[in-house]
Amino acid sequence: MLITLMVLLLIVVGVLAVVDRVGASYAERVIGDRVAQQLTDQQATAEKPNVTIEGVPFLTQVVAGKYQEIKIVLNDFSGPAGNGQNIKMARLDIRAKDVKAPLDTVRSGTGDIVAGTVTGVGTLGYADLAELTGQQGLKLSERDGKLIGAAPLRALGQTFNASGTANLAVKDGVVSVTFADVTAEGLPNVPLVRTLVDNYVKQLGFDLKIPALPLGLKVQKVEPRPDGLYVTTGASNVSLSSGGL
Repeated sequence: MLITLMVLLLIVVGVLAVVDRVGASYAERVIGDRVAQQLTDQQATAEKPNVTIEGVPFLTQVVAGKYQEIKIVLNDFSGPAGNGQNIKMARLDIRAKDVKAPLDTVRSGTGDIVAGTVTGVGTLGYADLAELTGQQGLKLSERDGKLIGAAPLRALGQTFNASGTANLAVKDGVVSVTFADVTAEGLPNVPLVRTLVDNYVKQLGFDLKIPALPLGLKVQKVEPRPDGLYVTTGASNVSLSSGGL
């Protein structure tokens, strides 16, 4: 009798686990479809969103209408940055927390799903970033946690390799880059040449407008890293529904 009860219990647990996973997969698919639609609305592209609902059991979260965390990964993200150019990120990693979704919304696929907070991180490759600036010959890299810019400087009938440290500032979704402490090896340090270098430095500076990102994400911080400019984004009270930006 005891063995029979244990077998029945295992069967019930197994069935519940399957139902739980099926329900989670359905909800993940619904959210993925909505994020994909937002990308289309923003004229952005990416591979099919990879959505994972964290926390178990899933059905308990469904009944409560609250979810611990939803992970959304967008591979090969590309969004318009103006002038016919695109900002590209090999991977845009998004986390939505304190997500509220009524049971009817999940069941019907209609209605609103809202996240209390959403964060996203991605990396802009230096080669792509330099191309976006429109500065011919500009090369960007990281050194000791700083963004370094290098470009050819024409002076005194010769071409010198000028380089300097970049200052980064973020405001209203725009990353402003200005250069300081620019030097050019072999270039005489005289007032006339110094003025030439200073004028050249002003030309190297640029503003980078980050395109509209999924889920209303806005740029909050940028950080130079060896593989590119690491971008941190965030938003609050975000709709995961189509068009809810």
